Amino acid sequence: MLVNNYKVIIHYDGTNYCGWQYQAPPLKTVQGELLRALKVIAKQRIVITGSSRTDAGVHSAGLTANFHLKIRIAPDSLQKALNSLLPNDIRVMNCEIVDIPFNARFSAIQKTYIYRICFGQVCSPFIGRFVTHIPYPMNLYKMRKAVPYFIGEKDFSSFTSDEPEKNRLREVTEFNMKVKGDEIIFTITGKSFLRYMVRNIVGTIIDVGRGKIELKDIPAIFEAKDRRRAGQTAPPQGLTLAKVYY
Repeated sequence: MLVNNYKVIIHYDGTNYCGWQYQAPPLKTVQGELLRALKVIAKQRIVITGSSRTDAGVHSAGLTANFHLKIRIAPDSLQKALNSLLPNDIRVMNCEIVDIPFNARFSAIQKTYIYRICFGQVCSPFIGRFVTHIPYPMNLYKMRKAVPYFIGEKDFSSFTSDEPEKNRLREVTEFNMKVKGDEIIFTITGKSFLRYMVRNIVGTIIDVGRGKIELKDIPAIFEAKDRRRAGQTAPPQGLTLAKVYY
């Protein structure tokens, strides 16, 4: 029987979801909603592989998933069918048939995340669900100086809550901070990231900006390999998975 491997790119507002990965009802997840929609279309439960496991409250502008269907349906028709069944805060932006071996998780080469902070005294409701609002003063100069410390291949043990036995060595290939109006935008790229790694890095840089952590202390934080030595975990709503590269 012919089996097609479908690749989809999904945008979602993660505000109302307990992350990407399926959890038993009544907990709502993005993968769970996609599974529900595909079951209606395929008349059976489908296995879906996601490129990343975004946390509760985190958003996507580029999460990629793939799944195999034993029914033949044109990609554009499948995209329309899925969007008609999915909630309005989850959209399939692209759908295509790919080679059978393609795997959204293991075929990924790099991923880019964006973290946004509004540091104005008032945060517009038009962006409030997608930024972290920090209305108190921060030293932007020191925050910029902190960014290069996180670039390169390093042991990120101090910046994750992942399982102790997991390899903590990760490479950040690009990381930059831009200020536009009253918004700070961090863009970080790497092949893979540990649990809470991006949020812990940004939280540490926020603490540098608030004077709670000195720039000279960052190398020692890496060397300690102790999560307690680094800064806060930045809130989830400011984080968006921007793109997955293949």
